[in-house]
Amino acid sequence: MLSIRKTTYDDIDKVEAVFRYARKYMKENGNPSQWGGDRPELSLIYDDIDKGNSYVVLNDDEIVGTFAFIIGIDPTYINIDGKWLNDDEYGTIHRIASNGKCKNIFKFVMDYVETFNVDIRIDTHKDNKAMLHVINKNGFVYCGIIIVDDGSERLAFQKII
Repeated sequence: MLSIRKTTYDDIDKVEAVFRYARKYMKENGNPSQWGGDRPELSLIYDDIDKGNSYVVLNDDEIVGTFAFIIGIDPTYINIDGKWLNDDEYGTIHRIASNGKCKNIFKFVMDYVETFNVDIRIDTHKDNKAMLHVINKNGFVYCGIIIVDDGSERLAFQKII
């Protein structure tokens, strides 16, 4: 049975294992550069936990996924080569990953974040075919290109709730 809860410091090793799996999966599936060797950085995960923005997806008691959901203006999304669907309040899904043991994690996360009743924004690398598939499958609309902190481009999407 899947469930979602806030991430705790005790979860860090298991969350890091999820990210290791996700990096390996991306590299093996044509997306070697999105998270490189060590992204997302551990300090960012701790910051997400401290701010109450980090979540884990559990299958019974096993952590099978993780993500950050941050409501409010995302500095990375201020400048876009394109146009957002609106300027309403939104939440951003960042750092979503799974360990590959459960199907439909993205849909489960979407059902959860939609309960916050704000529009949802997300971005991904152009080579992340798996993420592009689930983003499109879950009703997001392509809005343009943003530049992330390492200077690389990401495709940006929005879903109106």
